[in-house]
Amino acid sequence: MNPKTTRELLPEQRTALLKKIRESHAYLKAYADMDFMGRKDLRAVRLQLELLKPELILRENKIRSTIVVFGSARILSGEEAARALAVAKENHSEHPRDVELKRLVVLAEKKLELSHWYEEARRFAALLSKAQQAGQDLEHVIVTGGGPGIMEAANRGAWECGAKSIGLNITLPHEQDPNPYITPELCFQFHYFSLRKMHFLMRAKALVAFPGGFGTLDELFETLTLVQTGKKRPLPIVLVGKAFWKRLIDFDYLAEQGMTNWTDNKLFKMVDTAEEGWDHIRKFWKAHKESLAAS
Repeated sequence: MNPKTTRELLPEQRTALLKKIRESHAYLKAYADMDFMGRKDLRAVRLQLELLKPELILRENKIRSTIVVFGSARILSGEEAARALAVAKENHSEHPRDVELKRLVVLAEKKLELSHWYEEARRFAALLSKAQQAGQDLEHVIVTGGGPGIMEAANRGAWECGAKSIGLNITLPHEQDPNPYITPELCFQFHYFSLRKMHFLMRAKALVAFPGGFGTLDELFETLTLVQTGKKRPLPIVLVGKAFWKRLIDFDYLAEQGMTNWTDNKLFKMVDTAEEGWDHIRKFWKAHKESLAAS
């Protein structure tokens, strides 16, 4: 190279160029570059991370098995429902001819009626948590979707008796905040529904479904299908609220039409109380252990 064409960097130029290099996204370590990690090509890596992070943390916390609780996010506690009804009635009393305000009173009355299931889910979680979290390794830990309603009730029931519980939150268009009763070190946030579903069932020893909507039905039927097809080992599936479930889904009609087998109706048990649900779960696993011992 001709010495006359050699470029020399002045100290201030060297400093400026090195600053640009260090600030470049290319210079970031791959795992620290959030723009890179968010690329479409990295989806497989993100899926793996969403599988690994909760798995490792649950293992470190000695969570051996879980009881999954599903139900409506829209069901309020008795206290909240009573306050909402009082406000609705007061607003309507000020404008007694307002049809919309009257409709809100009727809706608030229904919310108060449904709050019974919040209290039942809360009792169920407390009943189960008191019985199961005595040892160093934690068995039958309550796990929910981490949100409000029945999810909050179940986490609350565990929290009120000093037991740990898990919340598997998901990012949604309308952001879902975690309820405050989840054990902080066991509260996770997912982007992918598929990985969240996996974690619900990987350690599950039972699934308990309280009255709910699309989300509850999605998880319920997915679990029934996995057990029916042998992709998931048999586990007790409990539907709490006989009147609700019998009106919502005619399981007998499915069998009559040949869409399912009559024996498929034995994959789940309908109950009305927390005690009935817990009793069925205990009997299921006792019978399972006895059949394994006999074989």
